[in-house]
Amino acid sequence: MAEDFHYGGQAVIEGVMMRGRHHLTMAVRGPDGHVQLSTRRLPSAYTGKVRKIPLIRGVLVLAETLVLGIQVLFDSANVALGEENKKIAGPLLWGTLAVSLAFTVALFFLTPLFLTSFVESHLGDSSIVSNLVEGVIRIAIFVLYLALINLIPDIRDIFAYHGAEHKAVNAYEDKAPMETEAVRKYSTAHVRCGTSFIFAVLIIAIVVFTLLGDQPLWLRVVSRVVLIPVIASLGYEFTRISARFAGNRVMRVFFSPGLLMQRLTTREPSDDKVEVAITALKGVIEADGRHAAS
Repeated sequence: MAEDFHYGGQAVIEGVMMRGRHHLTMAVRGPDGHVQLSTRRLPSAYTGKVRKIPLIRGVLVLAETLVLGIQVLFDSANVALGEENKKIAGPLLWGTLAVSLAFTVALFFLTPLFLTSFVESHLGDSSIVSNLVEGVIRIAIFVLYLALINLIPDIRDIFAYHGAEHKAVNAYEDKAPMETEAVRKYSTAHVRCGTSFIFAVLIIAIVVFTLLGDQPLWLRVVSRVVLIPVIASLGYEFTRISARFAGNRVMRVFFSPGLLMQRLTTREPSDDKVEVAITALKGVIEADGRHAAS
């Protein structure tokens, strides 16, 4: 019997991307108001057996999310502007990815470390306290970052599509009809959301860096960079476990903060955005079904 597959995706410019077992679909509302659906077959690197190996799959999913995420964002922007023939690839793709990674590492991993180093003389000689302060600063920067980008109208629109994506997935997993009226009543939060994953990473980072003990600053800088894949893998496994035992009251204590954080990354969508999310989800399910039948 085939392993259950959990559909999910991300919000894009004027639309939603859904990732399936073998395909990826993107539904975008074009400048003429019509929803345009595109489907692509996922490379074998994203669907092979290696992706099922615990811990290793976390690194692969992270890489897939970064590469595919940037591709579909650019593609959706082109569709929304009526320029579907433009594609991002080669140096532009990898350059954008490099800049995004550098910004993320600098803001969320190195900045908290350097800020903590300025006040360490007031924290005593405890590396545990130092790492706790660093972790709190990291979470505060993340929350502040989300609050600030929420001030941008275009970002708020994307977050509304994010809410629509969650509603569609929640409805599908509840076996509800894939119709706007039925889907709109579902929650904009979902336990497998990338926001919950990032929050788990921030918490796990505190534990991992604390276990390293007291280190010179240069070694701490290196550890904040090279251990990101390890921390991401642990975060991914925690997110999977949380989703599997979502009904367990004990587990809800652990993943509820991530759900709460999603209030900053999702907004209640209008019906036209829900329609786009449903189109994307139905499209990827249909594409996977054709593959299974072939």
